[in-house]
Amino acid sequence: MEKAQEAKRLSRWYFGGLAGAGAACVTHPLDLLKVHLQTQQEGKLSVIKLTGNIIRQQGVFALYNGLSASILRQLTYSTTRFGIYEVVKQNISAPDENLPFYKKILLAAGAGACGGLVGTPADMVNVRMQNDIKLPFEQRRNYKHALDGLLQVYRREGVRYLFSGATTATSRAVLMTIGRKIFRNISQLKCTFVFFQISFYDQIKQVLLQTAYFSDNLVTHFTASTMAGAVATTMTQPLDVLKTRMMNAKPGEYKSLGHCITVTAKLGPLGFFKGYIPAFVRLAPHTVLTFIFFEQLRINFGTRVVLAD
Repeated sequence: MEKAQEAKRLSRWYFGGLAGAGAACVTHPLDLLKVHLQTQQEGKLSVIKLTGNIIRQQGVFALYNGLSASILRQLTYSTTRFGIYEVVKQNISAPDENLPFYKKILLAAGAGACGGLVGTPADMVNVRMQNDIKLPFEQRRNYKHALDGLLQVYRREGVRYLFSGATTATSRAVLMTIGRKIFRNISQLKCTFVFFQISFYDQIKQVLLQTAYFSDNLVTHFTASTMAGAVATTMTQPLDVLKTRMMNAKPGEYKSLGHCITVTAKLGPLGFFKGYIPAFVRLAPHTVLTFIFFEQLRINFGTRVVLAD
């Protein structure tokens, strides 16, 4: 009897965006708390106290303020970076071939940079909508939804301001994208910490699958994504703080990225890690959910290819 050929499922280019949007629906309140902590200069409110204040003053649904922008960001940012990474990876390697570590880093860096640039407008509107609820009523921007926010920014501030914070957003995206795929080889070179999420996840998963204890299942996806999320949060938090501050700034508040760094530095070294706890608490489940959704989409709806004997 002829032996059945082994098959494998490959992801489609848009799976990353769908997975990221699904994860954002769950973790958005944590992202909102992170933004509030990063934009307060005094830094006196704790996560618990801040959450209580928002719920008492605005109601529970205020924690979901800006959700449409968060989803739009994932549909632009994550679709771009996952799409580029997966499509290029599938075209330069066989389905059963593992790319060398350095190729994953380079590929993820390019994909992350593109994703960060494409996702900047939605990210900027997301930050503003989340921060709106802590402003006095007369100072609020009151965007109805993400598309309304983009339109208002375009009309009042111009196309250029839609990409406010693009430098830090793109840099952070490079770190996040690489980090998800290379975590397993974190000890190889310290400089490779700048390449985070997609790369770390991919590499950790590869290493785990090479052992006798893991297979391509939910446990492996959960383990790899949790480890990738922890590293990605630590390495990208300073850039995330600067990005949030620049995006939420009033016109002329920061003269340049250097000026923003100087103002933030007045808070001390920990000023660059403001909101770290909610960022980690948000990013860990967001990373886990994103990759679990992504892998389930791949396994159930991905492109089926037959591996060579």
